[in-house]
Amino acid sequence: MTPVRCIANRFVAALLTLAPAIENAAAADTAATPAPRERVTQFIVKIKTPAAPQSVHPPIADSEGRAALARTVVERVLRENPENLPTRSRRAADFAVEARPMSGAAHVVTLGAPIASEAAAALAERLQMQPEIEFAEPDYRLHRQFVPTDPLYARQWAYHGDAIGAARFEAAWDITTGSPDVVVAVADTGYRPHPDLMANVLPGYDFISDPFFANDGDGRDADASDPGDWVSAEESFRCDGTDQWAGNSSWHGTHVAGTIGAVVNNGIGGAGGVGQARILPVRVLGKCGGPASDIIDGMRWAAGLPVPGVPDNPHPAKIVNVSLGTSQPCSRAMQTAIDDIVAHGASVVAAAGNGGFEVGEPASCQGAIAVAAIDARGDKGTFSNSGARIDIGAPGAGIVSTANAGLRAPGEDTYLSYNGTSMAAPHVSAALALMLAAKPTLSPDALREKIKASARAYPAESSCGNTKESAICGVGMLDAAAAVAAARTAAPTKGERAD
Repeated sequence: MTPVRCIANRFVAALLTLAPAIENAAAADTAATPAPRERVTQFIVKIKTPAAPQSVHPPIADSEGRAALARTVVERVLRENPENLPTRSRRAADFAVEARPMSGAAHVVTLGAPIASEAAAALAERLQMQPEIEFAEPDYRLHRQFVPTDPLYARQWAYHGDAIGAARFEAAWDITTGSPDVVVAVADTGYRPHPDLMANVLPGYDFISDPFFANDGDGRDADASDPGDWVSAEESFRCDGTDQWAGNSSWHGTHVAGTIGAVVNNGIGGAGGVGQARILPVRVLGKCGGPASDIIDGMRWAAGLPVPGVPDNPHPAKIVNVSLGTSQPCSRAMQTAIDDIVAHGASVVAAAGNGGFEVGEPASCQGAIAVAAIDARGDKGTFSNSGARIDIGAPGAGIVSTANAGLRAPGEDTYLSYNGTSMAAPHVSAALALMLAAKPTLSPDALREKIKASARAYPAESSCGNTKESAICGVGMLDAAAAVAAARTAAPTKGERAD
């Protein structure tokens, strides 16, 4: 997950944004700093289903009626509880300017003006008490989860070499280099047409609904390319009244995608974890991160689930990588989305987050594979979140992958070295893709069980701990070779023919 590039407001109740976590060559420890309070402009609201039977796909009129009802209930509660709003915001924020449908039969309700996170939490609690509401949550913003380091590392230690923390991809490639039938979605900032990546990229979709945050002149469309996510100081204040977002473009999605599927044996650059990869770019992060509602819609679409107003996905993914997050606990909207995605047959791999906080959404949600970052020694990255919710550790320090040299708008294609749990998660996604190439019928639950069971123990001196009682970085270190071997020899599932 990204440092203080938080996914600023719009996610769960009071969001504590992740502090910057910069690890230099000496791997000096960094202290997390409290993030400023965010402001909330949108809420995710789901109206209760009527008792009478309804079609799986309700008519447009019914959807419009639910949107109107969601907006009406929010306005009613705002006017009944003006004490929740600062004086200067009461006149502007006591009405909802828009209610639009999102996936999961919920709606995004936009207020007339932003309110503080404490007021948003109180408003959500009041909304939850209304008889028409199934659930209501602030639509907090999530952020990418990486930390830049020195550029152009000469080695991709996670794939090869003798490093203790390496994930043994070279040995896995002796079994399989992947399958073009396995699609991996990267829900992130989009992609650049990097020459070491494009041969493996499928047509994706841009789910950023607000043109300002999208930074490409419009809202949602079929162009998932990354125009840059730089933020000026003035723009940062527009996001949430602070300067925490100010910075250059990250090209984060391109870096994550390259770790999974950079082209191999083409004589240029580095390699990805899956030689025969198909990457589905799903753009959900722009300036100042992205709201949970856009991210949830993008994740559902990636797995082949319907999203209102968006064409069906012709290339449903079996793995959805989300190298992003917030310090908020898992919301009901996100948990429902992950439940639906897993039930649909796709795995969700999530970065655990940086900054020393408890693991937040979406990695904290049940059903997601939560990934911590480790270094070449098998130690926890000094920036990585940790704790009981972590499933596994994977390489996340000094990770070289595809990127762009532009500080704002796109420049020359290049390679950069990043640190972060955002870099660890795609190693796990790549390993899952190899496992599915070896055994296409494995379910998300089986993949999760086998990748954890095949993990190598942390070394005795590791800061991750090497016993069940002391482990803070999951069950062990990712071992792609052992995971693929376990997948290949898995017993046939019911109704499956043995080889």
